[in-house]
This record gives sequence, structure tokens and C-alpha cells, in this order.
Amino acid sequence: MDEDDKKGTWDEFRELVNMKPSRLEEWLGTEESRSAGQHKDGGESTGHASGRRIVAILREKKGDLSDRDYEHMRKVNGYIRRHLAQRPSGDVTGTRWRHSLMNWGHDPLAGKE
Repeated sequence: MDEDDKKGTWDEFRELVNMKPSRLEEWLGTEESRSAGQHKDGGESTGHASGRRIVAILREKKGDLSDRDYEHMRKVNGYIRRHLAQRPSGDVTGTRWRHSLMNWGHDPLAGKE
């Protein structure tokens, strides 16, 4: 990934991931977080595992991020954009849709509650 791609990926990631690392880590400790998303063989959901990785990326110095970190950020960006396009109607406060997004570092109600 060249420097322009990295910059674009970083900028989009910082725009879409609107939860601070401490808030995301707190959220990942909840039952709602653990129950949201697709679980493989009864284990941790893909989104929950991604959330833990997002916390690590957010706490890392930008200059220390690896190509694998940037690849994960691209995955996060794509997931959040696709999921936002599928927003259900009505109040989404306690929905699995919102909980899944929050596992990926985006709270669609941030600043609205």
C-alpha cells in the first residue's frame, strides 16, 4: 500500500470510527456487544474481534502502524459504510444493527443521545 492509499485509508477510518478507544473497550465488555454479530462455532463474533483490534490501532502511534493494520482499517471502513446503508427505520437505540456497528467502532447515535 503506497503512502497516498495509507493516508486515504487513515482519513476515512478516523472519520468513520467515532468511538474513543476507552469507550469502545468499555462497550466490548458488555453482554450486548458479545451477543451482536455473526459467531463462528459459538465463539467470539467477527465484529467483537475487530473491535479489539480497532482499540489497539487507535492506541498505536500512526507511524508505527503496519500494512496489516491498514488492511484492517480498510475492512472496517467497508463494513461501516455497507452497514450504514442498511439502517433500519425507526428508533435504533437498542437494535442489533447499532450494536454490531458499535463493535466496529461506529456509534450511529454518537452525539444524538
